[in-house]
Amino acid sequence: MKKIRAVICGGSGYTGAELLRILNHAVEVEITAVTSEQSAGKQVTELFPHLHAYSSVCFEPLIKEALLDKGDVFFLALPHSASQAAVAFFHSHGKKVIDLSADYRLRDITTYERWYKTKHDFPDTLKHAVFGLPELYRSEIKNALLIANPGCYPTTAILALYPALRQKIITIDNIVIDSKSGVSGAGRKSEVAYSFCEVTDGFRAYGVALHRHTPEIEQELSVIAGAAVNVTFTPHLLPVARGMLSTVYAPLKDKATCLNDVHAIYADAYKDEPFVDVLPIGKYPDIRNVRGTNICQIGLAVSENGTLIIISAIDNLVKGASGQAVQNMNLMFGLDETAGLDLLPVVP
Repeated sequence: MKKIRAVICGGSGYTGAELLRILNHAVEVEITAVTSEQSAGKQVTELFPHLHAYSSVCFEPLIKEALLDKGDVFFLALPHSASQAAVAFFHSHGKKVIDLSADYRLRDITTYERWYKTKHDFPDTLKHAVFGLPELYRSEIKNALLIANPGCYPTTAILALYPALRQKIITIDNIVIDSKSGVSGAGRKSEVAYSFCEVTDGFRAYGVALHRHTPEIEQELSVIAGAAVNVTFTPHLLPVARGMLSTVYAPLKDKATCLNDVHAIYADAYKDEPFVDVLPIGKYPDIRNVRGTNICQIGLAVSENGTLIIISAIDNLVKGASGQAVQNMNLMFGLDETAGLDLLPVVP
């Protein structure tokens, strides 16, 4: 079988490094180019010594025309707004594109421009984007040329709420999403706020009432519910490198609904999903148990006042970014969805 040629644009960040780590396990894929503007000319192992398999690969500049014939699939791990033009270029030339930025996630341009404070210059390309959450859009992903890979927080929130909203067992008012992320969620950049001394032994909220993943979460929850859903979403910064945990609170329509019934709904919704693990009643997710994997763990509880409590945990760099991107790639090329992902070890 001819290997799929993959180009990673923006390979010097954490998501780019994770793509390289994961795709090294995918026997059907060959990395043909990795770009980085600041690290052009350097070997991949100069930045990431643990990626021994890429010792002969050097970063190169993102010159779209030069890269076009090198890839069958293009992963864009670029900052928000920086992906727009590159995505549009590769997509217009018939290439399969998986964008890990937020540039093609929000279907409404006005919403995107309001939350990201930048203009969207490619509305026609945006119309072709499929939101890349396989548990919701698997059939659409299989036939897509352009995937908007979901954000990490939205992945935890949407997977947490999907079965309850689909079965209409919760009200869509007063949904609260309390989320925590490891520092790698901020990207591989030098800022005082994310330095060791600023983060260690601390725990703080950020982006309160203003986080840009809010409209993405509301967009997808509204599709599931068939009505406008607004949420209260607050993210927090954990003093760990990687991992994400969300605790979601949603009022049950019937306060007498028992936990066994809710658990049965979730178990049935995800029974065929290779990367969603609904834990037994009384067990709850821990980020160290999903570290390095593409798994989303979900735990459930019902409070005495009739509130459904859903706890979901992922590795923000894997199921929250690069692992999900590879999962989407597998679907786009008709491969086993778990290829390169099913044997990923828990990172100690």
